[in-house]
Amino acid sequence: MKVYPFKIPKPVDEHLIVQIDKEPIFYNRLHQHEEIQISHIINGNGKLLVGDSVHQFSAGDTYVIGSNLPHIFKSIPQEKDAHMVTVFFTAKSFGSDFFMLPYFKDLKQFFLNATTGFKVITNKEIIAQQLIELQSQNRLKRFISFLELLENLSQISTEPLSSFIYSKTLSVNEGERLQEIFDFVLKNFQQSISLDEISKMAFMTPNAFCKFFKQRTNKTFFQFLIELRIEHACQLLSSKKELNINLVSDMSGFNSISNFNKKFKKLKGITPTQYQQSLLQ
Repeated sequence: MKVYPFKIPKPVDEHLIVQIDKEPIFYNRLHQHEEIQISHIINGNGKLLVGDSVHQFSAGDTYVIGSNLPHIFKSIPQEKDAHMVTVFFTAKSFGSDFFMLPYFKDLKQFFLNATTGFKVITNKEIIAQQLIELQSQNRLKRFISFLELLENLSQISTEPLSSFIYSKTLSVNEGERLQEIFDFVLKNFQQSISLDEISKMAFMTPNAFCKFFKQRTNKTFFQFLIELRIEHACQLLSSKKELNINLVSDMSGFNSISNFNKKFKKLKGITPTQYQQSLLQ
């Protein structure tokens, strides 16, 4: 299957797609699609790459990923299958002017937030339950419940996932090249990665690679690499609270504890020690 564009399987005459993913890992290829995606993680954890940002995901999280926003759910294999329920739809699924009707003016905030994606912060249990119930409902009840879900998602507190708006789909070649870069970095971020090394892997000169990556992610390669390492550190601090900061720094690809502390505070606003202490409260 080509990485770009990714087509959501759609039954005939079905405008609202409810999909259940229950596999050892989620679909972990970089992809984008026209449909807006609302996903609730029932089981599983790992790293979520969305647009120009890296996040960690775990069971209980709910995300909205906007139309044509490139993303990957990179699962960590576990004994129990990764499990996610997702709703796919477009702004024109029910007619080109459906969501423009005055009845839906209160949904405007949802569509604005969805542009760059967001994580649900408040009312998480209610929204998760609404998503889970959709899979067993008939068409009419599902449609009504879906509108209620959008209403709730328009009123909650959210955390943006990305700061970069993708105005068009990437070409197949661009998508495959980014996929190769992300795959390499996700497997090797704990090791030293030079610009020459990553450029050669992408079959580009260093200057051409830097331009290519910045234009398509809105940040430099090393900004992306540092964010990935810091999110990995946060996962380690959250899941293995007995680890000391020096070891977390080493396991996250930093060769200097002072540099680790500096980069962590710049991205998270607090030091690794303060972050670890907040998890124990």
